[in-house]
Amino acid sequence: MDFASITAGVLVGMAAGGMLGFWLKQTVSGAQVEAEREKVESERKRAQDVVAQAEREAENRRREAELQAKDFIFRAKSEFEEQTREERKEIQALEKRLLQREEHLDRKMDQADARLSELERRDSASKQREQEVATRVKDVEQLHREVAAKLEAVAGLTADEAKRQIVERALDEAKHESIKLIRKIEEEARETAEMKAKWIIGQAIQRYAGEYVAERTVTVFPLPSDELKGRIIGREGRNIRAIEAATGVDLIVDDTPETVIISCHNPIRREVARRTLEALIADGRIHPTRIEDTVAKVGAEVEASVKEAGEQALYEVGVRGVHPEIVRTLGMLKYRTSYTQNVLQHSIEAAFLCGAMAAELGLDPKKARRAALLHDIGKAVTHEVEGSHALIGGEMAQKFHEQSDIVHAIAAHHEDIPQEGVLPVLVQAADAISGARPGARREMLASYIQRLEDLERIAGSFEGIDKSYAIQAGRELRVIVQSQRVNDEAALVLARDIAKKIEDEMAFPGQIKVTVVRETRSVHYAR
Repeated sequence: MDFASITAGVLVGMAAGGMLGFWLKQTVSGAQVEAEREKVESERKRAQDVVAQAEREAENRRREAELQAKDFIFRAKSEFEEQTREERKEIQALEKRLLQREEHLDRKMDQADARLSELERRDSASKQREQEVATRVKDVEQLHREVAAKLEAVAGLTADEAKRQIVERALDEAKHESIKLIRKIEEEARETAEMKAKWIIGQAIQRYAGEYVAERTVTVFPLPSDELKGRIIGREGRNIRAIEAATGVDLIVDDTPETVIISCHNPIRREVARRTLEALIADGRIHPTRIEDTVAKVGAEVEASVKEAGEQALYEVGVRGVHPEIVRTLGMLKYRTSYTQNVLQHSIEAAFLCGAMAAELGLDPKKARRAALLHDIGKAVTHEVEGSHALIGGEMAQKFHEQSDIVHAIAAHHEDIPQEGVLPVLVQAADAISGARPGARREMLASYIQRLEDLERIAGSFEGIDKSYAIQAGRELRVIVQSQRVNDEAALVLARDIAKKIEDEMAFPGQIKVTVVRETRSVHYAR
């Protein structure tokens, strides 16, 4: 093959290759464009899907928000209606209480009006009686003038003699009328006052029906056997000296079989000594070191029991806000007795009685119970402080910031200071009721006999007395008068004078009834 042919073939090949390359280039470029177009279309569709999804989510969230808003509005409406319903109920209950209070106040006002009317009626009757007395005085004066004129004219008496006779006669008549008037007034007052007082006291006693068991101060400690006396005394008396030094009591070991006497004015120390002896005897080891440990342990136990007794008494009576030192002092009364009556039980009983009487009188029963519960706290320290237990208790209550009326009621319940107001009188009455109940207290025989003798002596000091007898354990004084010297009107005055003298000269629990008996006998013999 020649060069020209080769050249022509190369050129043809090159032309064909160029055309083929151009065709391939165009083909490749169109495929890329088509791929790009498909990619753009895919992205556009995906964007549309995203937008549609977003719109659907937005619509769903909008619907959820609407549902939540509706639910919130419904719950808020329900809560508002429920709250409104409760408030309406409270308002209705308050209106009902106000209506009841108004009705109660109306009843009180009616009662007050009735009492005012009764007082006005009595005042009017009293004024009428005064007018009657004044009229009678005028009549007596007129009678005096008439009698004087008649005496001077008929009897020939001097004016002074006639005046003296008329005055004596007028005085006798006036005295007779005044005694009758006094008796009538006293009977009326006694009917109302005694009836009301008995009703109030009866209600108080019935509402408090507490049990009572007489207690005595523990001074005698029984031993299982006489052999323990030697062990208690110890070698050369070291054990008994250790017990006395640790407890502050005196142990008396004498010839009395199986008995040790504990002597001390402080009831707490006496109780510690008693419990210490019990613990030592139960343990069997009795020596100074053991004694000191036992006394310390028992002292802590007694102190805890004292506090517990005070708190229990406050809880039982319903008294709160008391100083801890007063609580402790009140608990100490558990080991204190008065005429064999436990003072703490007596205070609790007096508190209930005083509160009941205060409620019947329309006073504050809580304050009355508080004053009566604390009225004898001075007895817990009378062995340490000199003076009346009422004044000591008042000073203690004032020291620990009790209210002034409570302090006064404590200090004045035995009339050591003048009583002011009703509260100290109620405390005194509750104290007397609790202490004067049959079986509550046991007095010494000597003081009992002395009281009877004093009653008969006071009765015998008046003129016209024939005999006098103190009966019912000194609760009643029966006086027999001479009928020739004492008439019925004078017997009334005599009973009052004897009772007044008993109040001035004697101190006694409760009350003493004075009965004056006047007897007239007519005797004649048939022969």
